[in-house]
Amino acid sequence: MRRALELAREAMYRTSPNPRVGCVLVRDGVVLGEGSTQAAGLDHAEVQAVRQAAARGHDLRGATAYVTLEPCAHHGRTPPCADLLAQQGVTRVVAAMVDPNPLVAGRGLERLRSAGARVESGLFEADAREINPGFVSRMVRGTPWVRLKAAASLDGRTALPNGVSQWITGAEARADGHHWRARACAVLTGIGTVRADDPLLTVRHVPTPRQPIRIVIDSRLDLPPAAKLLRDATAPLWLVHALPPDQAAGRMTALRTAAAPGLDLQDIALPTAADKPGKTDLQALMRELGRRAINELHCEAGEKLNASLLRAGVIDELLLYVAPTLLGAGAGVAAIGPFEELAQGIGLQWQSLDRVGTDLRILARPPGRLASLLPH
Repeated sequence: MRRALELAREAMYRTSPNPRVGCVLVRDGVVLGEGSTQAAGLDHAEVQAVRQAAARGHDLRGATAYVTLEPCAHHGRTPPCADLLAQQGVTRVVAAMVDPNPLVAGRGLERLRSAGARVESGLFEADAREINPGFVSRMVRGTPWVRLKAAASLDGRTALPNGVSQWITGAEARADGHHWRARACAVLTGIGTVRADDPLLTVRHVPTPRQPIRIVIDSRLDLPPAAKLLRDATAPLWLVHALPPDQAAGRMTALRTAAAPGLDLQDIALPTAADKPGKTDLQALMRELGRRAINELHCEAGEKLNASLLRAGVIDELLLYVAPTLLGAGAGVAAIGPFEELAQGIGLQWQSLDRVGTDLRILARPPGRLASLLPH
């Protein structure tokens, strides 16, 4: 199963919106075949493993399949993997976790059990969930797993008072941040960050088989026609706004005229927040992104949008790079507060702490966030 988990991690950047899955086929202590999920519409991990075993001349009758996620039991873009394993004569299947997808949710294991196979689940379940937090979130909550990323000084500053923020952390931390971008289905920012930094929001510092969708919360569709986002057609661009259809149509026409040829440019009209007229309803946005099959959402925004995301309760984890420097006055990670009592702060639990180049990488989450997504 540890090898199957390694294979699932190797699929980290290519499977969206499908889960990352690894499979190892074994008999009498000998690995017959192994595989991992390919891009959407292509082979699942079980298919890859069966094909590798066949190429090696192995008969799979009596074999055990170790798979990080319950084999699927429905016809999607590919046939059911549970049927494939049963047809191959696999007599034991060990799944790290039951599939939270309501179309599967135990049906794959039951189908294998009905075919005469012994089935088990739960081996390294927590590790398997960590590989697919976005898929689990979308299946259980209907919303993506939302990561807030920021780079700050040791005293918590993300920019100087004049707005200068490039670069607080070193090259290694920036490249590492692009790994986290690459694994996400989409990268989110706000129009304020676009105006201040003119970002591309693409993955550039590490290899990637695909670019995540870029999403900008731009309530009035004020995106500058000269923005770099419009000049780069390598990744789709979605603009989230709160304008009535007639106003939105005119502004989108102007932006499409200014955009690079071939850019997939879409707009998403959403209601405004009930307590903040003119501001996007962030919970409604997450539901819409879940409907659009966004598993992991990676947020890189300014302190105001970061604060709104935190107050809305949609952040599942904070990815913070901390540089060994003091900047004094300036912007913070999130413009929350001021609080009257310490207990009013947003409590988090450490997930991991690592050194990346000259900087620290901290991953923290609200207590029990991923465990709470266990299927009920």
